[in-house]
Amino acid sequence: MIEVSLAPFLPWIILMGLAMGFMALGGWLFTTWLRVKNGYPLENSWGKAVYPQRNDEALERIKLLSQENAQLRAEIGSVKDRLANVERIVTDGAHQLDREIEALRSRSN
Repeated sequence: MIEVSLAPFLPWIILMGLAMGFMALGGWLFTTWLRVKNGYPLENSWGKAVYPQRNDEALERIKLLSQENAQLRAEIGSVKDRLANVERIVTDGAHQLDREIEALRSRSN
């Protein structure tokens, strides 16, 4: 049985361990730098933003989107009303529609 002593290789093992640790640290620094450079929020180990961005531009964008959302909701409401009228016209019998038109004509005369 051949006994191999690890003592002569110990400096190399330590050096490789340190090199791998520094490479991991360098990779983490590089990815963090890329995130900051491209505007991504920094995250902790649980995925939550560490420093959420709250600048004036983002607040203004939120305000504009909220206003646009309100306008679109109002427009959808009016489209729903129009659609209800069209559905009523389409589904009602022709005789009832004729009676309503004649009633309107008789009011104006």
